[in-house]
Amino acid sequence: MAEMTGRALLVTGGGRGIGAATARLAARQGWAVAVNYTANSLAADEVVRAIRAEGGTAISAQADVADEAQVLAMFAKIDAKLGRLHGLVNNAGVVDVTARVDEMSVARWRRMFDINVIGSMLCAREAVRRMSTKHGGEGGSIVNLSSAASRLGSAGQYVDYAAAKGAIDAFTIGLAREVGGEGVRVNAVRPGLIETEIHASGGLPDRVRDLKHQVPMQRGGRADEVAQAIVWLLSDAASYTTMTLMDVSGGR
Repeated sequence: MAEMTGRALLVTGGGRGIGAATARLAARQGWAVAVNYTANSLAADEVVRAIRAEGGTAISAQADVADEAQVLAMFAKIDAKLGRLHGLVNNAGVVDVTARVDEMSVARWRRMFDINVIGSMLCAREAVRRMSTKHGGEGGSIVNLSSAASRLGSAGQYVDYAAAKGAIDAFTIGLAREVGGEGVRVNAVRPGLIETEIHASGGLPDRVRDLKHQVPMQRGGRADEVAQAIVWLLSDAASYTTMTLMDVSGGR
């Protein structure tokens, strides 16, 4: 187990998939991790137990990232339990069932942007208020989860999801420029076809298998492979890296 750094990290949507893999890897590298979840407390608690079993420090932290009051309460809990925040992984996100744009509802779009975009911006706002030297912080690192969909568009499946991730790309660039002189680095990771539960939630549990022929590496990725990129961007090893949109997509 790495020596504890005392630095607190929040991973939103940390109970499963890429978020869970990131939380566990970050803990192994010395971060004290807050594992956020919306409703599935059992999954988040399992990640916390796994981290503690390896000698790490972790807590679970419930909040719907699209709800400002819940987010503020979550950050207050982290302040009290883990101390000043030094890292944020904006991983929480949703897809919906596959559809064309002319079949989609406004309610679907609002949910998509409330969680995937406004939720990430809200958590980033609170993180900057704690990390930025302008606010008395010691600096830190924010990693936003975008997607290769922001480049590809996801026609016929998830155009709204792709558009939300395009917004995350733009947000990453703008925020990185805004706080780069205040000790805060902001980057995004854009996963491609990754073997996680999110595909089933969109009604396509076999999506990776069905589309892997489009990937130059001829396979889907694993959550732990994406986590490696995220945790590197969080770390001091990436001290001169900001405003980067890093593709982890097997060349797709």
